[in-house]
Amino acid sequence: MIHEGAKLLLIDHGGRRYPVTAAKRMIEVAGLGVINGNALCSSSLGDSLQIGGRDFLILRPSIKDALGMIERRAQIIIPKDSFMIPLHLDIGPGSRVIEGGVGSGALTLVLLKAVGPTGKVYSYESRQDYADVARRNIALSENEPSWELKVGDICTAKLESDVDAVVLDIPNPWDAMENVSKSLRIGGYACCYVPNVNQLETAVKKMREVGLAEIVSLETLQREMVVHEGGVRPSFDMLGHTGYLSFGRRMSR
Repeated sequence: MIHEGAKLLLIDHGGRRYPVTAAKRMIEVAGLGVINGNALCSSSLGDSLQIGGRDFLILRPSIKDALGMIERRAQIIIPKDSFMIPLHLDIGPGSRVIEGGVGSGALTLVLLKAVGPTGKVYSYESRQDYADVARRNIALSENEPSWELKVGDICTAKLESDVDAVVLDIPNPWDAMENVSKSLRIGGYACCYVPNVNQLETAVKKMREVGLAEIVSLETLQREMVVHEGGVRPSFDMLGHTGYLSFGRRMSR
C-alpha cells in the first residue's frame, strides 16, 4: 500500500513520466488530467495502474528523474557538477547547508537528497520569480520539509550560524564570501560555482582573503561510453565545460 503524501512517478509505455503526490481523493496530474487517488493509494510500487485506457507503472522518482522533469527558468547546475558538490563539502544526513542562488532549484534537490529528512538546506534567492519556480520544483522531493527558502541577498542577509557548508551559485560569490564564511562552523566547507576563469580567479582570491584553507578548484568533464555487439567506443558527444568549482575550508576563528 502507498501512503498519502508519498512522491510517486507514473510512467507510460512510451517512457513519459508524470510526477504525482499520493492522496485518497481525486488528484489533478499535469498532462494526464484527474486520476483516482484511492486506486493509487491501494496499489504498491511496481504495480500497473490504468488511467484513461492506458497502463502506467508506479515507481518512486529517483533524483535523476526529478532533475529531468523540473521547470527551468534559470540555467541549472547539471548533475556532472552538482553531484561533486556534496562530496567535496562533506555533506550527509543531518548536515545543515546554506545555498546562495536557488535558480530553478536543481542543486537544491541534490542538496536535499544529501542532507535527508534530518538535515536542513537554507536557500537564499534575490529574485522572486526564480523563488516561485524553485518552490514548484522542490515539491518533487520527499525531503521538502528540510528546506527553507528566503527571498533576499545572501551578500548582506543575516545568515544561520555554525552551518556545515555553504554553496554559492551567484554571479558575484566574492561579494558574499565574507558574510557566508562567518556562518561556517570550524571545519566547515564553502563552494563557489562560476562559469568563467576571471570569475574563478576573483572568487579564489577572496576565499584566501577571508581565511579559508585547503582551497581547490576543478571542472568536471563527462563522456559516455557506447557499448554494443560490434564493440565499444566513446560517444561522439561530450559534456564538456559548464563551470568551475572552487572549494575551501574554514580552519580557525
